[in-house]
Amino acid sequence: MTIYRLPSESLFPPPDRAEPDGLLAVGGDLSPKRLLGAYRLGIFPWYNEGEPICWWSPNPRFALLPYELHVSQRLNRVIRSNLYTIRYDTEFDTVIEKCATTPRPGQKGTWITTAMQHAYSQLHKLGIAHSIESWSEGKLVGGLYGIALGGTFFGESMFTHQTDASKVALVTLVRQLQTWSFDLFDCQVSTRHLAQFGARSFLRSEFLERLRGSVNRPDCWDKYPK
Repeated sequence: MTIYRLPSESLFPPPDRAEPDGLLAVGGDLSPKRLLGAYRLGIFPWYNEGEPICWWSPNPRFALLPYELHVSQRLNRVIRSNLYTIRYDTEFDTVIEKCATTPRPGQKGTWITTAMQHAYSQLHKLGIAHSIESWSEGKLVGGLYGIALGGTFFGESMFTHQTDASKVALVTLVRQLQTWSFDLFDCQVSTRHLAQFGARSFLRSEFLERLRGSVNRPDCWDKYPK
């Protein structure tokens, strides 16, 4: 079993050298430079409080091609009802905090450590990390956050405090990504929740090939979604 220890420089081993469970390396830091270097290679951090930073590149990789989005008739009715107002980037720090603290069935604690919250907040200030928010009657009731690089959106986490709130935010985002000609919505690992929207597994080699072409495009994220 070979797990790489990262040097002080923002360097990574090739992602295809990850262990069967996807673990590639440990150590390093969560600086913007290192995080962006990791995402461009299809690598992401995932660890628990009190543990060293762990870096992953799963095989297979779960992702959604934006034009393969599937939305149920029931959810489409909810979206058309305008029950939720969708906003972008108005409460990024609150969204990530709620993703970290909202209880999840069968899950104790959170991998969104205080250090992770600070790191992604820095990326938000650089215009790279974004929040998509569902509001109802003046309250933030659901949403998600992630990173936009080139033509890829890397989804990180979601939360909901009201039925369908995060689902409406996700669908609204992916439809906007279609408009902006995004290539990929990275979901990292397989979940039934995201599979219902059309996300599917890709061999790591195929995902990385798609990613290389996508992240090297001019940035597709528009500052002011319509």
